[in-house]
Amino acid sequence: MSGLMKGLWGIALLSLILVLGACSQTEESDGKSESEKITVVTTIAQIGEPLSVIGGDYVQVESLMGPSIDPHLYNPTQSDINKLDSGDVIFYSGLHLEANMVDIFESISKSKPVLALGDALSEDDLLKDKGGAVDPHIWFDIDLWKQGLGAAVEELKEYLPEHADYFEKNKQDYFAKLDELKEDAEKLAQIPEDQRILVTAHDAFGYFGRMNDLEVIGLQGLSTEDEIGISDINHTIEMIIEYHVPAIFVESSINQASINAVIEGAVSDGVEVALGGELYSDAMGEAGTEEGTYIGMYRHNIDTIYDALIGDVE
Repeated sequence: MSGLMKGLWGIALLSLILVLGACSQTEESDGKSESEKITVVTTIAQIGEPLSVIGGDYVQVESLMGPSIDPHLYNPTQSDINKLDSGDVIFYSGLHLEANMVDIFESISKSKPVLALGDALSEDDLLKDKGGAVDPHIWFDIDLWKQGLGAAVEELKEYLPEHADYFEKNKQDYFAKLDELKEDAEKLAQIPEDQRILVTAHDAFGYFGRMNDLEVIGLQGLSTEDEIGISDINHTIEMIIEYHVPAIFVESSINQASINAVIEGAVSDGVEVALGGELYSDAMGEAGTEEGTYIGMYRHNIDTIYDALIGDVE
């Protein structure tokens, strides 16, 4: 081989090495970028959707329970188990909301971070029923939910400390919107005091009622596992008649038969009560809709309750 040919071959070989090296660096860079985006698995969308906003570019969030799913009765599928196994960090609400998944969370917590947002709250801030059971519907108290989400964000910071400042900024921006949402709820104070009675299918709105000065009546107890008896329906009808309740509400994740029974019972007693609309309690709306976001879901409830209960104020 001539000197010229050897030179050309050397140049070609060097070029090939440089190209392959560049490709290798690109692949490593892409791999590193992908590895930084962790998979967060949550039970309910009330946790998942806010964390997808706060986590931004560095998290991929999957929520196991979608619209119309009742977490009190939910039994995980094999697909759910696979998602939990493949997730990097797991968040659930706790306080016995996901009653059928407790053993699974305890098992998974031995190998990866698992956090119940309810564990971040002071027991003094939690509501309990007459039997001493804790009310798990903590996302309806915006201040408490900020505490729970804040604990989840700290877990993300610990997992990806290099992005801690990013997560903190996004959290502060999101919490500012939650403060605005809380201000929006202040319009419920315009409802006449004797009409601030919220009747729903089950007792999911205790924290909402406490925050917004509404008396809450749920046909079922804190869990949808509780049975509804004739006495529960009759007691609710008596309350409607006594306080002239103008409207009662169904919930998106619960069969509305019990609410229909109350309306029919009231009518048979000569009292007209309207169906005030559908509220989101244990589940949010469809992904991609306003009600499929925590803020949009909460605002929908505010507006629906306000419109149905405001009455004619002179």
